[in-house]
Amino acid sequence: EGSSPPCCTFISPFHRPRCLAAAAPAGKAKLTHPGKAILAGGIAGGIEICITFPTEYVKTQLQLDEKANPPKYRGIGDCVKQTVQSHGIKGLYRGLSSLLYGSIPKSAVRFGVFEFLSNHAKDESGRLDSTKSLLCGLGAGVMEAVLVVCPMETVKVKFIHDQTSANPKYKGFFHGVREIVRAQGLRGTYQGLTATVLKQGSNQAIRFFVMTSLKNWYKGDNPNKAINPLVTGLFGAIAGAASVFGNTPLDVIKTRMQGLEAHKYKSTLDCAMKILRYEGLAAFYKGTVPRLGRVCLDVAIVFIIYEEVVKVLNMVWKTE
Repeated sequence: EGSSPPCCTFISPFHRPRCLAAAAPAGKAKLTHPGKAILAGGIAGGIEICITFPTEYVKTQLQLDEKANPPKYRGIGDCVKQTVQSHGIKGLYRGLSSLLYGSIPKSAVRFGVFEFLSNHAKDESGRLDSTKSLLCGLGAGVMEAVLVVCPMETVKVKFIHDQTSANPKYKGFFHGVREIVRAQGLRGTYQGLTATVLKQGSNQAIRFFVMTSLKNWYKGDNPNKAINPLVTGLFGAIAGAASVFGNTPLDVIKTRMQGLEAHKYKSTLDCAMKILRYEGLAAFYKGTVPRLGRVCLDVAIVFIIYEEVVKVLNMVWKTE
């Protein structure tokens, strides 16, 4: 009498034998604890901004260089040249402190909220579908806009714009914040909130949608399949490019609403209408090239560092 293999004596369409379940290559995907996401996101955001800030500076200068006056800059190269001639290499890092102080909590909030929401949106196998990732990304973007991005970006834009004036009045980050709050109240750091919420919400919705779609495609039926950091970076760059083409007009409006001449606009809609009327449709895509370079690099770096830091945290911080 031949003996049956252990635990596989009977196979029915309703009861999958335990040995087959154990042998299946695809298990349940591991969830990332929001606490790990907050820490890893903060580290990733801080490192990334130190690498990519000069492109953010150039993008902001070109967006503020309105056609209404004769343009001060002839393009990206001319903007870099004039800045270095007037202020030295460190001129390209003017406003870094305000962005650095905000980038760490911004990325921490973004990834923390995304992981919190996605952990509740994943199916039984731990897989997050593309539609749900878009909604989770939207939620993460709105939260980071309200808690961190709007005040941080307002201060950054004012710093950069202030440098173009004949007598700059802000001596540093804390002095600048103090002057802005003294002159305009706390509300002065929340200029362009509506545009910022629209921009960040759509930004993260697009990025996490594209990133999740690409990761799901790459992993196939195995949710725990490891992804090489270079592949993660490539997926991040694609997600970043998608978000640039999807919401650069909102970024231009947000920048104008936060500049030193924001008083010219009654609302986000008024700002959009005035740009369209006086500068034409092309003005909504000012600074696209430097923004494309910065954002693709930005998103690629952030996702690579984030994923690698989470791997390290999983080894030293047991949450399951």
